[in-house]
Amino acid sequence: MFTGIVEELGVVDKIQRDVNLATLSLRTKIVGRGIKIGDSVSVDGVCLTVTRKNGGQLLFDVMKETLEKTTLGDLKVKKHVNLERALKVGDRISGHFVTGHIDGVGEITKITRGKNYAEMHIKTARGLLQYIVPKGSICINGVSLTVGLVGKNHFSFFLIPYTNEVTNLGSKKVGQRVNVETDVLAKYVLNRYEK
Repeated sequence: MFTGIVEELGVVDKIQRDVNLATLSLRTKIVGRGIKIGDSVSVDGVCLTVTRKNGGQLLFDVMKETLEKTTLGDLKVKKHVNLERALKVGDRISGHFVTGHIDGVGEITKITRGKNYAEMHIKTARGLLQYIVPKGSICINGVSLTVGLVGKNHFSFFLIPYTNEVTNLGSKKVGQRVNVETDVLAKYVLNRYEK
């Protein structure tokens, strides 16, 4: 379980591809501290298990399913990824409950930048939009955000300068893909009332 509050931008050191698997090696400064093999880390919103550790370098085995259903399959060496360690009991929850189980991938269709803000529009599958409501919570690339507008096949959110600086969303461009996790509470509520 995570909160969507990014702790640092990690750097992709190496990606080793094998049959049905890739090993992802990330360089960290903060997140690597106190992490043990077997711990969970949110990598661009995807919950991954630390399989090896070498100082500030963390290694993760990423299954074929994860590579195909998230943006982790698009990663390249030297790219930055949003990192967050798993929530500890008793920690403050500054974002919202985030599982690290990606619901789908969205495409950035529009970015409007102004003084001290940015607005990003994401096109995604209609099936996901039923869980997205204006002013509700959404997790994009592991970042807890508040939904702005919701349309027929897209939604938007706003970024404050701080979020632009400390996450990789600030460097994203139109046409790029992002990981989308809808609010887990919305899923439970909708599932309850659909029956």
